[in-house]
Amino acid sequence: MFSIIKEYTKLDKSILNLITVEFFVQMINVSFMAILPLYMKAEGYSDAEYAHFTSYRYLGMLALALFLGMFIKGRKILPIFYFGAIGVPLFGLLILIGVQIHSSALLLISHLLWGTAYTFIQIPILPYILRNAPKHQHTSAITLNFATWSLASIISFLMIAVLNSINAKLFSERNLLLGIVIASFSGLYFIFKVNKEEHIPSLKEKRTNLKGYDWKLIFKALIPTAIIAFGAGFTIPFISLFFSNVHGMSTAQFSIMSFIASFMVVYAALFVPKIKQGIGYRKAVPITQSLAIMALITMATTQYYNTLSVSVYIAIIFYLLRQPLMNIAAPMTSDITMRYVGEQNREMTSGLTSAIWSGSTFFSAIIFGILRHLNVDYVNIFLITALMYTIGVVWYIFLISDFDKREKEGLIS
Repeated sequence: MFSIIKEYTKLDKSILNLITVEFFVQMINVSFMAILPLYMKAEGYSDAEYAHFTSYRYLGMLALALFLGMFIKGRKILPIFYFGAIGVPLFGLLILIGVQIHSSALLLISHLLWGTAYTFIQIPILPYILRNAPKHQHTSAITLNFATWSLASIISFLMIAVLNSINAKLFSERNLLLGIVIASFSGLYFIFKVNKEEHIPSLKEKRTNLKGYDWKLIFKALIPTAIIAFGAGFTIPFISLFFSNVHGMSTAQFSIMSFIASFMVVYAALFVPKIKQGIGYRKAVPITQSLAIMALITMATTQYYNTLSVSVYIAIIFYLLRQPLMNIAAPMTSDITMRYVGEQNREMTSGLTSAIWSGSTFFSAIIFGILRHLNVDYVNIFLITALMYTIGVVWYIFLISDFDKREKEGLIS
């Protein structure tokens, strides 16, 4: 384990500094996704209202994603990260103010702007890594970037669990979120330490010339992403509500569970380069994803017998199993997708990937709100996710097969 961690410390310093900025952004993202719904619930907001407001976060990402994907092609990327490093904590702060004063207008606007600011980090970071990291460090850099979500989760959830257990009134959901937002402004320090020089690929086509992209290749690569993203939108933003409303879990208890899950995700994710060398993506992606789907179904169906005391323990166990299994595939599939589409299509693919996740989650959040308004049980909503994941995994099997074929033909470097 320590030898593997040592390998990550050998990454290019600018890449490490930029990934640290991503870490602070994810601190806000994971904490807001975990306990903002609980804070809004304490302030009298319903599940449907939370889903309505949070959907604007994904609408903000969707609105900017495609344009930004075209804009960064053939341009310096680094200046864009400054907007994200400043905007994410700033608009996160406005969201908390909006909840406190019960201002629907402020909540809608701040969620929308938060989504656009988050996009300034999410879309450019993979193209930046592929442009500027040494080729032999690509897999490790992409893996570490994806691990920031889990690393941020470990620290956020540990802090939330410990402080909320000590004094639930002083360290309420609102105060904890406020502290995390303020701490996340630290990302500005690391953005200034990133090397200002960067490699910029030559622009062979006009940015607005949509005919310059291999759309058949791009869409083939992004279809499984779209299917999985749509399904994930029914589950990921609302998992804390499931444990709170179905199993009566407190904020501190949910944070402890999420801390353990995040640690397991990081531990598993650090081995992605070794997994790639050992069994390859062809086996690793479908195996991990299939096991994760089974764990999700087992967790969700505990609602059928939630009156039994054992149900919450089963839900916890399979949630803890699901998290590393599901997340370990993300750097693998991203690596495959970016290599599959080729250098000239990467920026557009990155923009479309963000647009797909944002758009799918936006519509999923709306549908989730409608279903909860109609009193549809969480288990039935989560089973939709399991079905969509299954279809997506099958598609990835075909995509990886085509990837191998194209690689043997010399079409993939």
